[in-house]
Amino acid sequence: MMNRRSFLQRASAASMLPATRPLSALLKPLSSHPPIVDTHIHLYDPTRPGGVPWPEKDDTVLYRPALPSRYASLAEPHGIVGAIAVECSPLPGDNQWLLQTAAGSPWIVGVIGDLDPALAEFPAQLEQLQKEPLFRGIRYGNLWGRSLTAGLQQPRFVENLRLLARTGLVLESANPNPTLVRELLTTVHLVPELRIVLDHLPQAPPPQQAEARQQYLADLRSLAQHRAFYVKGSEIPRRIDGGIPLTLAPYRAWLDTIWEIVGEERMLFGSDWPNSDHMVPFDATLALAESYQQTRTAAARAAYYAKNSIAAYDWKPRTSAQAALFA
Repeated sequence: MMNRRSFLQRASAASMLPATRPLSALLKPLSSHPPIVDTHIHLYDPTRPGGVPWPEKDDTVLYRPALPSRYASLAEPHGIVGAIAVECSPLPGDNQWLLQTAAGSPWIVGVIGDLDPALAEFPAQLEQLQKEPLFRGIRYGNLWGRSLTAGLQQPRFVENLRLLARTGLVLESANPNPTLVRELLTTVHLVPELRIVLDHLPQAPPPQQAEARQQYLADLRSLAQHRAFYVKGSEIPRRIDGGIPLTLAPYRAWLDTIWEIVGEERMLFGSDWPNSDHMVPFDATLALAESYQQTRTAAARAAYYAKNSIAAYDWKPRTSAQAALFA
């Protein structure tokens, strides 16, 4: 499979939007959905000293500051009351930048940092970061040339994951493919107490080949037996037959399969902003999620949009709107 970031950087959002379906036809009144906690946004500032490792300078869609104020201007009109900021840099020092940036915005209820469990300094780094109330875990997967397969063969790596689990923090993993799902299944067997969040599963439909498809779905079902396993229903829009449909029909079958395997109590909403701008505008990202959620019960929708995020990340409210979700 092509690396997701490489693929997304090959086209701009404008060139991929079909002209046959106005976004307004997909959008619903704000009152039609519960309050939202967006469990997947990225914050960065290419203008700060030293720049950023991602996005790249030639990325005309993303290479500009993505800061809480910009996100809030997009999110607030849609009833979004909080967000989890996910690190998009492998530089250890950038964890502190992200935590400091998040601390200045009550919108942000948690931060997922970037630490490498393969390193000897991991315990000391984790000890320092876990003192921060907003720090909720780390991200490790098909990112920055790392290999979960190689890591799981190292005793130090596995022991550091056990340490992460003992602190009550999350292992978040992306970008999914059959290999990563199988690796996470191995992780669960080695560290059964670890809480795991898998990002962007809607972007990774099963292989077409029958045997590979059967194995992928079987691995997902086995992974879903781990009660501390959560999936982000993020990155619903994807390229199909040369375009990116803004109607639900092309995505529904795979979404139905995901929800059936994982269960309503462990699905999370995430926009992947601003990375999602490579596919569709922020409004359309929300509209596709809401179009699917309309078929579900009020309790299931409330769980997907916000309640499940509390169980997954154990975040603490910073505003009255966030506190209301705990009632």
